[in-house]
Amino acid sequence: MFFYQLKGELWKLFGKKRTYLGFLMLLLAQLLIASLLRFSPPAHRSLMHTVERSGFGPGRYLSMLTVATVMVVVLAYTMLPLYVALIGGDLVSKEAEDGTLRMILARPVSRVRLLCLKWLAGSIFSAVLVLLLMLGGLLCCGLFFPATGGLFVQIPGEDLAVFGFAGGLEHFLLAHLFLIAKAITIMSLAFMFSCFNMKPAAAAILALSLLLLDRILMEIPYFHDLTEYFVGYHLNLWQTLFQEHIPWWRIGESLGILFGLSLSFLIVGTTVFQVRDIKS
Repeated sequence: MFFYQLKGELWKLFGKKRTYLGFLMLLLAQLLIASLLRFSPPAHRSLMHTVERSGFGPGRYLSMLTVATVMVVVLAYTMLPLYVALIGGDLVSKEAEDGTLRMILARPVSRVRLLCLKWLAGSIFSAVLVLLLMLGGLLCCGLFFPATGGLFVQIPGEDLAVFGFAGGLEHFLLAHLFLIAKAITIMSLAFMFSCFNMKPAAAAILALSLLLLDRILMEIPYFHDLTEYFVGYHLNLWQTLFQEHIPWWRIGESLGILFGLSLSFLIVGTTVFQVRDIKS
């Protein structure tokens, strides 16, 4: 019955047209970025000079993997948090706004079970969105750049690294696996606010505002020694998976923290929803 009910929540989620807005906009952004980097002379020259200044040949490293990594660095900070927060904020608040929440709770399903099902549906959406980000990036960049070239990556704040095609693809895939944890954490934060008595847009905006505030505080130089205490530090540790020597202990620590945060958001949301008066 649990999986049958989960299937129902997934049908409900993916049956809404607005659910596909994130998929469509991500693909459009990826296609636009890849085409500009290929056909805009200033952008193409700038990308080539970046590779050349580092002492590497653009003929080998100006590739599908390199451009796809450039895109994911941008989109993982902007569009990905936006769309997972919108879905997380919709999961419960939209049911209350549409007037269907009372009917759902009239069925012999506990509130805890209902929220766990909705959270799982949101987590599956977040994972699918990240997988689309990965596959869409490879597809769009493969249309305009060599598909078998190496990976050149230079992320702000990190050392540059170069890999062959096989090694670059491995690091690229690992980074996206960690991005799933980031997406689920952000979705869980918006989901927690969705369990409160507020509009879906308010839940998403509140979650994004807290993440933005966290980012602003982390960027202040005087708080540099406190970097590891900010959520954004752990959310964006996926970038270290592009290093030649991956600090697995840091990755494991951040994954544990993100898992704990997601679980805490779910527990807080469930507790608030348990005592919430749906009838009035």
